[in-house]
Amino acid sequence: MKFMKLGIRPDTFYTEEATRTLISDLRGDIVVQVNDTSYLLHKFPLLPKCGLLQRLCSEAGDSNNVTVELHDLPGGEEAFELCAKFCYGITINVSARNFVPAFCAAKFLRMNESVEKGNLVLKLEAFFTSCILEGWKDSIVTLQSTSNLPEWSETYGITRKCIDSIVEKVLTPPSKVAWSYTYTRPGYSKKSRHSVPRDWWTEDISDLDIDMFRCIITAIKATCIMPPQLIGEALHVYACRWLPDTTKKSPLEGLVPQTEGLKEKNWLVLGTIVSMIPGDRGSVSVGFLLRLLSIAYYIGASPVTKSELIRRCSLQFEEATMSDLLFPLHSTSEGHSYDVDLVVAVLESLVVLWRRQPPTAAENRHFLGSIRKVGKLIDSYIQVVVKDVNMPVSKIVSLAEALPDIARPEHDDLYKAINIYLKEHPDLSKADRKRLCRSLDCQKLSPEVRAHAVKNERLPLRTVVQVLFFEQERGSKETNHKLLLPELIRRGTQTLTAGNDEGKLKVGPDEKPSRREGPGRTTIARTSERDQQKMKRSDGKLPLALERKLAISEIEEVESEKEKEIREEGISRRKREPKKIVSKGSRSDHSQDKVRDR
Repeated sequence: MKFMKLGIRPDTFYTEEATRTLISDLRGDIVVQVNDTSYLLHKFPLLPKCGLLQRLCSEAGDSNNVTVELHDLPGGEEAFELCAKFCYGITINVSARNFVPAFCAAKFLRMNESVEKGNLVLKLEAFFTSCILEGWKDSIVTLQSTSNLPEWSETYGITRKCIDSIVEKVLTPPSKVAWSYTYTRPGYSKKSRHSVPRDWWTEDISDLDIDMFRCIITAIKATCIMPPQLIGEALHVYACRWLPDTTKKSPLEGLVPQTEGLKEKNWLVLGTIVSMIPGDRGSVSVGFLLRLLSIAYYIGASPVTKSELIRRCSLQFEEATMSDLLFPLHSTSEGHSYDVDLVVAVLESLVVLWRRQPPTAAENRHFLGSIRKVGKLIDSYIQVVVKDVNMPVSKIVSLAEALPDIARPEHDDLYKAINIYLKEHPDLSKADRKRLCRSLDCQKLSPEVRAHAVKNERLPLRTVVQVLFFEQERGSKETNHKLLLPELIRRGTQTLTAGNDEGKLKVGPDEKPSRREGPGRTTIARTSERDQQKMKRSDGKLPLALERKLAISEIEEVESEKEKEIREEGISRRKREPKKIVSKGSRSDHSQDKVRDR
């Protein structure tokens, strides 16, 4: 970074009784009050160079001691002291870091050529033009310092000249870049690579605050020279620099607590970045968009920002990978680990876009391939999130049902995900198991998966019956109905006997299922294939009669459970009141007498 050295005298300023003065044989005759600091100085070095002090002292008369108040001086005490040292000939150093307050203070004090030749304003302007604007990092540092004096910098043209200089260098072909820059991408080494990367400028301008960064990006986009992908890369680098990282596995890992000030700053940064994303498809990756959406949920961004991010994510969702979707949930109220709602929101937006598609065959063919690619990704995503033992079944159902039927030409991956969830959640209720399997289309299962589903003890009986029915309907060669119907009888028998084993189904490899069969299950198992063809429905679902029998079997199962409870209550009563029960007789004996009479 370049600097300018002015003056040759040593610095003799010091503080005495809350007053800044300097070592001199002469007594000070002018007091300059700047904010809370008083300066006891001399008129003879100051007045010849400062037009403002000349006018103020002339208005005060010929008094030996003059007091001047400069509370509105830009740059404050530091800027005034630098100008005062220049008047005394004391050595000062001017660089990109202190140029803005020094220049604004010199202009305010009217230290220009009309007052004295070779004055401070002229020297600062020469340094600004020949050194700061010619340099890359000097221009960025100077532009950043204008945020402390925005109005003064705009008035004196510092901001605009810095922006123009930066944009001009950004648009320079990489082969002509001869200045130093910051580039810390993983795997990149300046020693081993001689060519300058196309995005060499992105890291340096990410040091600017959001308002200055927006001015730079807006000016670059206005030239229509820079490719949208490079602008998107600059937005990506800036977001990584200033926004919280929500990809950490632990909710508290690497995240700063969201105070009100920090939250408002994050809102501003995120909203500005989203508004500057080029409209060209592929200007930013879908992984970056999904990360911005995760940040939006974390910091509580506005609904407008969230809606725009969801819309953009849905447009490019087919390009997503598994790692792009695995965002941890940063909510202490939820027990599960993954942010499933984020993915569901994007899927719902994608479905809305799909329904708005025009009837053109070519466009529909392209979108069909895209949505099926998304369906494959979501099924793989479900297989990952179902391993979370705290994942509620409602989240999995919402994921499975978010996509239209056309997105899944086959349901093998969805079946695997459901099977994993049932394995990881063995205590899942019967109602939740039925709810989970409701999204499974048994007609879209491969023969191998259907054969596995028939023997899967975790599936509800209704799902197994659906698999058996469609298997028989297709006349599958891999698994014929002679093998499938006995399997249904075995499942029906085990389901009924499961009530006597506290709802747990355990059949060893050497054990045989019980011969006792419930009336509803036996009726279903003995339904002939010819009757099923007669009852076949046109909508591809189970026949009405078979649906009715399944419902009856479920009712009978519930009734059998209630009868079991009644019998257990009767046994407990007999233990408490043995005499009374013996005299009256048990309810079961009474029912047996009725059977004999019949």
